[in-house]
Amino acid sequence: MAETTQHQAGPAHGAMIHLPAPTAWPIVLAFGCTMAAAGLVTTLWVTAFGAVLMVAGCVGWFRQVLPHEAHEDVPVVVQPVTITTTRKLVRRLQIGPEHRVHLPVETYPVTSGIKGGIAGGIAMIVPALVYGQIAQHSIWYPVNLLGGAGVGHSTRITAAEINAFHPSWLVTAIVIHSVTCLLVGLLYGAMLPMLPRRPVLLGGILAPLLWTGLLHSTMGIINPALDARIHWGWFVVSQVTFGVVAGLVVAREGKIRTSRGLPFFARMGIEAPGLMESNANAGPPESTDEEKH
Repeated sequence: MAETTQHQAGPAHGAMIHLPAPTAWPIVLAFGCTMAAAGLVTTLWVTAFGAVLMVAGCVGWFRQVLPHEAHEDVPVVVQPVTITTTRKLVRRLQIGPEHRVHLPVETYPVTSGIKGGIAGGIAMIVPALVYGQIAQHSIWYPVNLLGGAGVGHSTRITAAEINAFHPSWLVTAIVIHSVTCLLVGLLYGAMLPMLPRRPVLLGGILAPLLWTGLLHSTMGIINPALDARIHWGWFVVSQVTFGVVAGLVVAREGKIRTSRGLPFFARMGIEAPGLMESNANAGPPESTDEEKH
């Protein structure tokens, strides 16, 4: 069935409404103010013309409101408004607590991100050392490139110095590599639950390509010495290796449910009635038959 509603409100048809009389003097006053301001960047005559319009607008407006405000009577013309709908029934949604979605519903524990960062960091060492042995004939080249040239910002470092073994550069490279891998591994643990299908593919390949492109576009400004010696093809291979291995390790860890869907007092660990499960043994101890007698 169609529903029809007719709205009738206000004065009856033919009645008179007492309204303030219309006037154009406010527009004249506003135009005068505009011309007076425009004269500041043009000529004095424009400002004078604007001042004349301002005075005329003020006088004309004041004469319509002082000593008595001008009014006029306007007849009322009632036009009934009919609102029609062809909807047979208005469906109302019953929204309960279970309909509220908190994302992500499940996530990986923090330890999974740490494990993924350690595994990915170890895996990406292999293509880096292979590149150093093939391209530079020294496995210490990628290590010293990160620990020496990557930190020193010096253009005086020669290729022979980078190919040699330096204990201080090795320690620096280990610290930088370990911290970076742990941080990225934690990021993987938090990011993979929010990705759609194939999280390892997106997090292990797409994400390394994105941050490699970001580093490639900014490394020339951050560290020109390091940018001149990086082989970006092998850099992409090592980053993808890290991403795939870290993603596989994180994805194989079991997920845990997040506590965002729980009430605030339950998340705080406060035992409030109606929010926490009742303990079957709670309450005063029951009296024995001997105590009753």
